[in-house]
Order: sequence, then structure tokens, then C-alpha cells
Amino acid sequence: MRTAAGQFRKLSLRGLCICAALTGLCTSASAQEPDEAVKQVIAQHHGSVALYAHQLNTGKTISIDADKPVQTASTIKLALLWTAVHEIALGHATWDEKVTLKPGEGVAGSGILHFFDTPITLTLKDIATMMVIVSDNTATNLMIDRFPTKQVDGNMTALGYTDTWLYKKVFKPADGPMPADQPKFGLGKTTPHQIAQLIEKIGRCDVDLPGQPKVNQAKADTACNVAIDMLRNQFYRDTIPRYLETLDNTEKGSGIASKTGSLDATRSDVAILAAKSGPIVLAVYTYDNADKGWSVDNEGEVAIAKIAQAVVKAWSPAGIDGKSLTSGLGLPPGTAKGASK
Repeated sequence: MRTAAGQFRKLSLRGLCICAALTGLCTSASAQEPDEAVKQVIAQHHGSVALYAHQLNTGKTISIDADKPVQTASTIKLALLWTAVHEIALGHATWDEKVTLKPGEGVAGSGILHFFDTPITLTLKDIATMMVIVSDNTATNLMIDRFPTKQVDGNMTALGYTDTWLYKKVFKPADGPMPADQPKFGLGKTTPHQIAQLIEKIGRCDVDLPGQPKVNQAKADTACNVAIDMLRNQFYRDTIPRYLETLDNTEKGSGIASKTGSLDATRSDVAILAAKSGPIVLAVYTYDNADKGWSVDNEGEVAIAKIAQAVVKAWSPAGIDGKSLTSGLGLPPGTAKGASK
């Protein structure tokens, strides 16, 4: 969730994990310790960093304070996106259903809908796209009208993401009593591990809820491809994509599907990286940042970019390629859902 001032610039394998309590570093058998470059970035950052990186086909993982609850800012909008795809796959919603933005419903901050004349009729796909691509806060609130926070949070709990919560609409009073920790986290909370699991589910098109009716997988795949395309066209590219995209991606499409989040003292990005050696999910949260500015060289944003660069350099020296950024992520059937363990 970007403020008005900044709106336009914007390995735990499934096995033994050795944790160093003093440093918060957790490593696994396939990566004895986080890459030295990642540790150096964290050591040099004037603030705190929590992250989770996982390569889905190899099991390589870096986990640093990955289960620590953090402010989501706009990355919590991924929970709304997953819920929308789930409902479409069940036949309970469609991308082309109409949504009306009424006078007085616009809110400030990131996005452009609050500049439009109202009333204006849009589609569910329109508002989901705006919520993802430019992190539009007005579009987010329209999405919450369609998929209320109670429904979204219930889904996250059913998936086992008990530290992932969307508390309320953006810049609007809460509809009812809030959890005691809401003032600390604001719009929402999550952990790097849980939000990485969630974006992995979108990429794999795993949109079933435990104990609930199964979705129509054909509908799900179609809806997931729409959602992935939104994430690939993320407008804010100064964090994870910053040093990874060296060519124009406007024609062939990006090899990174991501959702960013920003507050004065936090920067975050959650992404699927279509690495040539196999897809990687990466969630990085910088918080308590000394740099509270909104320039393209904000230290938190640069730190995230350097971490992403280090991960890809270590795990996929050949780089990234967007060809596999479709529903299922090009993974063979039965590939272990490593980040979801």
C-alpha cells in the first residue's frame, strides 16, 4: 500500500533444518547456509529483513525469520486474488461480472480509480487487475465488497495460514471489532513463508480448500492464467525485478510474477521467478527501515533487489525465462509442493 506521495514511482527441505538462534538463519541439507551475498545485503541494511526463498523442483531453500509475522502492506492483496480465482473455479464468480464504483467510494494512495468520474461500471477482472498491477486501493476495496474480509480470512485459516490476515478495507474504518494486533500490522499481516506458499498456490493453480467441494480444474487453470498474467504485468518493478530483467519484457512477457507492498518504513515483494533451472518463489520483507523515502533508490527496495539477484545467480546462473509462467509453472505432475510443506 503506497502513500499518495509515492504512488507514481513506484531451504528448509522437508527434513532436518539447522537454525542459528542468534542470527535467525535457517539452512538445509541442499544449501548449508544462505548465500554469502544474501547475508551481506542483510548485514548492510539499515533495518530488518525477513525472507523465504524456495526452488520448487530442487527443494533449495533459504529461510531467514521466515515465520515472523510482518506488516503486509499491499502484499495481502494476494489473498484476495487467490480467493477470487477459487470462487471463479467453483462457478460462484466470473471475471466479466459487473462492479460499480459509486461516488465517494474512492480512496487515496496508490492507484488511479479515485481520479475517475463516478459512477463508473467495471468488471471483476478490471478491478482485480488494477489491484495487482498498480496496487489500486479503491479497486482493492471493491474487491473486498465482493469477497469480504471474513471470507478471505476464513480461506487463509482453512489453508493453514493462521498468521495471514486481511483486517479491513484500505483507508476505511473497520466494519466491526478488530483483533488486538491489528493496530500493529495495519491492513494485514503474514509471514514470508506463508505468503510464499500462497503465491505458489496461484502459480500451481492449487485453489481447492481442504474439506470443501473440489473446483473445476479447467475453469481454475483459465482463471489462474488470468491472475498470473496480472502478476507478470506488475507496474512496480524496483524490487525483485530490478536487476533481473535486462531486456524489454513488454512483448514476450516478464519472467517474474509479483506483488509489492510499501509503507514509509517497510518495503516488500512476493514473487514467482521463472528461473531457467526451475521456478522459484521468493518473499522478502524489509521493515523498521531507516530510509523512509519514496525515491527509486530507497534502501529497502534496493536490498530486496540485491537479495533476488543473489538467489537467482546462485540457483539459476542462466537467468529467467517467462515461458513457464503459466498455470502449473511447467512442473511435471506430482512434483512435490515443497514451499507448502
